[in-house]
Amino acid sequence: MTNEWPTYPGDVTDVFDRLVGQDRAVAALRQYALNPVHAYLFSGPPGASVRDSLFAFAAALQCPRHGCGVCDVCRLVLDEQDADVYVAERSGVSWRMEEIREAARVARRRPLGSGYQIIVIEDVELTTTSSSPSASALLKSLEEPPSRTIFLLSAEELSDALDTIISRCVDVKLHALREADLAAILVAEGASDGTAVSAAAAANGNLRRARVLVRDPELAQRVEQWRAVPGRLTGKPSDSSRVAKELAASLDDAMDPLQQMQQEELERRASDAREMGLRVTNKRDVEAQFKREQRRFRLDELRFGLSALTGVYRERMIDNIEAGVGDAQSEYRVGASLRAIDAVTEANRRLDTNLDESLLLHDLMFSLMDF
Repeated sequence: MTNEWPTYPGDVTDVFDRLVGQDRAVAALRQYALNPVHAYLFSGPPGASVRDSLFAFAAALQCPRHGCGVCDVCRLVLDEQDADVYVAERSGVSWRMEEIREAARVARRRPLGSGYQIIVIEDVELTTTSSSPSASALLKSLEEPPSRTIFLLSAEELSDALDTIISRCVDVKLHALREADLAAILVAEGASDGTAVSAAAAANGNLRRARVLVRDPELAQRVEQWRAVPGRLTGKPSDSSRVAKELAASLDDAMDPLQQMQQEELERRASDAREMGLRVTNKRDVEAQFKREQRRFRLDELRFGLSALTGVYRERMIDNIEAGVGDAQSEYRVGASLRAIDAVTEANRRLDTNLDESLLLHDLMFSLMDF
């Protein structure tokens, strides 16, 4: 997730004020920036502004005023242009040993400026998941840190497998934003009340996703497309296949506002670099990061659609329960709704297996034909 630092009216005073809805974490980070230790582990669900928090804290560590948000030092860090802030890149599903060792090598360098050598490693839970886990290499770096190096790590979930790493870091917990917080941010950034509420409801606590959705005029139409699915499944395989293809196409359409936003960010970064007399040296890394974000966004969009579909079957189930206890037809329909919900839940679970989206949708639509 890329850094996007909007201008809020009024009272923004430093980089941390941009982390709306994370008051407890922000209070701790302000103090940590004054007297930092060697490693911090940021954790939170998708949409909890984990990446924004990492770079806000990195800016506070490098800034002579602990994160004023307006100086060149802060701007360099937030735009990922600071030569002393190294962002480790993962090439596969899990972290490879050599990738962690490269981060450890950079960690041993002396910083070029007057601040720290900062090493950012995201998704550290993926150091424990491959057939050749790299957590041991990361642990070694955390046990023997150079005096002017600070590790900033992140994870969605803190499993028992990370216990030794967790024990060597200061834990910074973040949480998904409430719909009301998301809507308030979007309104402050210029969205209408109705658009902000709709985007916030569909964002699942994810501010970045909310900012994309608020620019998407097709959002309401996609919600209705998913909600219309049960009524369009007639029991004919050809109808089920048609619905699956249309849903897959809607995922492609949903990507347009995100890609437009990413292009604007590339142009903004290039403009900021020119203004400060710098070359844009990390364009390839940014583009690779954007591709990963696009993949996550597609998965979030698909989960959002599956959630809307689950809601329809749940409504059907409740309506039939209320229609008459003991009525055989109502009981059958309640059972059918439950089986449909189970099928959608299973499809949601299969998203974690990297299954082809089109195949998943076809399988699901055929599973739902009789419900």
